Parts: sequence; C-alpha cells; structure tokens
Amino acid sequence: MRNLVHPAGLVQTGAGVTAEQRQHYASAGHEHLDSRGHGLPDDLHLPGISSLIQESWRRSAELQANPDNPEAPLAMDRDELEEYRRQHPLAAIMPVIHKLLVLPSYDSGMLVAVGDEVGRLLWVEGDADMQRRAEGMMFVPGADWSEATVGTSAPGTALALGRGIQIAGAEHYKRSVHPWSCTAVPFHDPDSGALLGVVDITGTESAVAPHTLSLVEATVAAAQAHLRVERLQLAAARQSSPPRRRSQAAPQAAHAPASSSLYRNSLQLLGRDQALLSIDGRTVALSARHSEILTLLSTHPEGLNAEELCTLLYAGDASTMTLRAEMVRLRKVLQQLNPGAVPESRPYRLPLDLVPDAGQVLNCLQRGAHRIALEIYRGAVLPRSEAPGIAELRNRVSSLLREAVLTDGSAESLLRYAELPEARDDVEIRLAALKLLPPRSPRRAALVADLERLEAELGT
Repeated sequence: MRNLVHPAGLVQTGAGVTAEQRQHYASAGHEHLDSRGHGLPDDLHLPGISSLIQESWRRSAELQANPDNPEAPLAMDRDELEEYRRQHPLAAIMPVIHKLLVLPSYDSGMLVAVGDEVGRLLWVEGDADMQRRAEGMMFVPGADWSEATVGTSAPGTALALGRGIQIAGAEHYKRSVHPWSCTAVPFHDPDSGALLGVVDITGTESAVAPHTLSLVEATVAAAQAHLRVERLQLAAARQSSPPRRRSQAAPQAAHAPASSSLYRNSLQLLGRDQALLSIDGRTVALSARHSEILTLLSTHPEGLNAEELCTLLYAGDASTMTLRAEMVRLRKVLQQLNPGAVPESRPYRLPLDLVPDAGQVLNCLQRGAHRIALEIYRGAVLPRSEAPGIAELRNRVSSLLREAVLTDGSAESLLRYAELPEARDDVEIRLAALKLLPPRSPRRAALVADLERLEAELGT
C-alpha cells in the first residue's frame, strides 16, 4: 500500500489512515503472533492492516519464522560471500547502485542493500552509524533476509510477491526490526527475465516516503540497462579481437566484475523437450540426449562414472561404449560453444558451475520460497524424456512444488499453479483455491465452471 501525502501534511495510507495509526494497528496485530509458529487464523481480519501484510504474516508463521528472534542468521561466511559476489551477475550493477543510491544515502541516513534471488544480502552500504545499528539485527552482507527466515520485510516480501513493496515499522514480522522501515524492488535479468535479486533501501520513516519506491524502481531500470550495455560491449569485444592467453588479459577495474560474472551459466529444462544451454552469454539448443546428459551432470556436481551415468540415462540395457560415443559428440558441441565447458572424464564431471532451472526451483522450495519457485517453474523437466534419472528429477520437482503450493499457497498461487499443463485436471488444487477465495470474488465462477468440466470428464 503506497503512502499518500495529505494536503494538511499528514502521511496517509489508504482511506483516512495516518502513518501513526498504521503503526498502532500493526503493533496491535502483533498480539496475535508468537514464537511457536502460531499465526493469524484464515478467518481473522485485523483492521487497519493491509491484506498484503496480513497474508505475509500468515506465510511467515506457516514457515515458522520467529518474530522474537532478534537477529537474522548468517547464510555465508566471509570467504564464501566474497567468491559468490565476485561471480554473481549483480556485481556488474554495483557502480550504478553506488552512484544513484549509495552516495546520496550518506547524507540521508539510509542503508542500501542488494540481495540475491533467495533473499541473502550480498552488499549493505550507506550511512556508517546506520550500518552499526543494523548489525544488531544482522542486516549485514551474508545474512538471510528471506521471508521464510525472518518473516515480513521489504527484501524478502518483494521477492515473494515479485514486485516492489514498502514495509513500515511494526509491519515487519520480526519485532527487532520495528524501528526500521524499508522499500525494495526485485531485479530481473534484462535479457532472459530471470529473477536475479533485489535492491533495498532501509532506514527510518523516510525510507518509505512517497518518492522512495519510484526512486528504487528507476534505479533498478537504470541498472538493468547498464547490465545489458556491459554484455553488448563484451560481445562486441569478443568479435573484434582475437582471444588472448590468461597471462595477457587486461587487469580488471576495482569495481568491475569479471566478464563471466555478467551472466549466469544456466541450463533451461522446465517445459522443454530440448534444453537451452547458456554459457558466458552464448546460448545453444541441445539435442534431447545431450539435454539429458548435461542435466544429470549438472545435478551431480561431484561427477558420475560411466556405469552410474548409463544407469541414469538409459531405460534399458546400454553399454558404456554407447555412452562414450554420445559424449564425444557432446564434447564437440561444447568445444565450439566454450572450451572451458567440456566435461571431464573418470568420472564424467562438469568443470564449471552450471545452474539448471529445476535446481533453482528445488533450492527455493527448500528455503520455503514457493512463490519464487512458482515464478521460475515453466513446466515439467524435459517432459518427453524417458531416462530414469530425468524421470526421477521431474517427479521430485513437480511433486514438491505441488505440495508446497497446496500447503502454504495463497489463492493467487493456487490459481497460477492451476494454469500449468500438468495441473489441467487437478481437482484438489482448484478446490483449495475455491476455499481461499473471498465469497464475492469474480474468479470463483471460472473455478466452479472448471470443476464442473472435470466432474463431467473424469467423473470426480
């Protein structure tokens, strides 16, 4: 709910509710929260608190976030954080963030945070006094500020909802965060649209001023344009100059990321019969068999010997000679794309990190971020593949996502899941959505019609 400036000078939030009243209602609402994971009953509506905040509180309680825990947990130690930041695509946007948000924050008493797609803070910069204060609640690089861990907060809830949001004071789920207010906007890859992270401004009441959300949205747009330009310049440089040996490479600027970190090496499997492999900005469509092999190797980073890979790859009996011939063809494809991606042998293992979208979904589900998982999920893993290892992965991803949406999903999440091809005949999903929709929701009619169709077709 955005703030509106009243002509008399009062900050209002909705119909006649001042910012002071908003905090009063939110503080009163906390009487219904406790540290045992008991949250708001579905039929309880708290006056003066937006439905967005109440729904976030319910999700936080269901995920057993503790409102009385004063600190967020550290998810990465210093060495792990440094390496992760160096390789992350968001490293390339930090000069823009620094210029447009961090430098002004020194005078305004604000903090600027940039986190990854699952809510782990990677950079926290700004006013030194505010940084010292924020350390008390572990609003620091490496800490996990996802909704599943700390409950309602601008970074975590913006990622959960997939849009910009402002959280003021006592609207935070964690009580130690009540002196703070924050505005956050998700950051999407300018080329693929994939969720890469979140940009946040944290401070006192001014952090949720009317103009702050627009400022962060404009900064994110500028940073996306900057990342796209960096990639275009890198592609042009590759085409115009011959490759150089590592020892001859030009030194990196202090704030410039390595060229490889402009991209995230990825394998897109969901809803596709043939995977799309992207490495350092170069993308190739793989054959069905090569899609299966790279999927299995990417989900077994420790490597697989020939017998293990054969078992996961072939439904019937197959000799390792058949596999070796297929690996020779795959190596030729990867050699042309990027020689550094050619798999090693004995065991077969990928020499670089490759992030499959199916793995992202599982990671999000493990952290309780089912909304983000649903955002990434575009359908079953290589749906026509009969490889045993692929079938197992496909069933695991699909069943865990469905279970998470049924258990913790809002009506919106359930309706979105119902649009997936695999959910076309899912009566339970539609009944769950119907139960959560308000009695006068216009979307109920379509659901009832859909259930009548299923009853006629399936006899359910």
